[in-house]
Amino acid sequence: MTIRQKVAAFIDRPIVQNTVIAVILFNAVLLGLETSQPVMDVAGPLILALDTACLAVFVIELALKLYAKRLRFFRSGWNLFDFIIVGIALLPFAHGFSVLRALRVLRLLRVVSVAPSLRRVVEGFIRAVPGMGSVFLLMAMIFYIAAVMATKLFGSAFPEWFGDLGGAAYSLFQIMTLESWSMGIVRPVMEVYPYAWLFFVPFIVVTTFAVVNLLVGLIVNSMQEAHDQENNERTDVYRDEVLARLQAIEAKLQARD
Repeated sequence: MTIRQKVAAFIDRPIVQNTVIAVILFNAVLLGLETSQPVMDVAGPLILALDTACLAVFVIELALKLYAKRLRFFRSGWNLFDFIIVGIALLPFAHGFSVLRALRVLRLLRVVSVAPSLRRVVEGFIRAVPGMGSVFLLMAMIFYIAAVMATKLFGSAFPEWFGDLGGAAYSLFQIMTLESWSMGIVRPVMEVYPYAWLFFVPFIVVTTFAVVNLLVGLIVNSMQEAHDQENNERTDVYRDEVLARLQAIEAKLQARD
């Protein structure tokens, strides 16, 4: 086994992966502590030193992966994600801009790339994006139609909610989320327009209970597909290993004969 292969096997060991996850979580706590001025007044230098040490661990991990996989490192979207997240923290001017300093908390997202269960969740979400695009288009059409109707029906009496197309769309979005929709918007409207429920109730049924649940169904289905694909890949790898061992045994037996 070459040194490169030994490095690849080392970084793939569960204890190494778990250690990286622990460092990520510890670094997230440190970044949270940096937001507290009293804590920074007491232990600021220590926290900054520990944060630098965590960043060094991330850099070493990425360097080992680059050494072990070389150009194959950049074929993985998760490796590119880690590379960008750690690279932001290494920018020479990152400490001079508050926005870039705030982006350091994105290191916590590296847990997603390290933990297989979280990767399945994200991969399932990404798989659902094409189908979600069609659902969002349908949702936009429904909102546009409903916003035009609401502006025409209720805009004169309630201009703060339905006075224009944008305001009506935002009010309808609030209604869709069921946040103060009844006592906050619909019942006051019904005091002026008693039959307004004929508009709002079907809108809630279509958007909240139908279209939104359709999105949830797409995401759940995509996550299941990602999980099944991962299991199939593991099965294929195990089968290839068994076949390779059987071929090796067969070759030894033929050599003895």
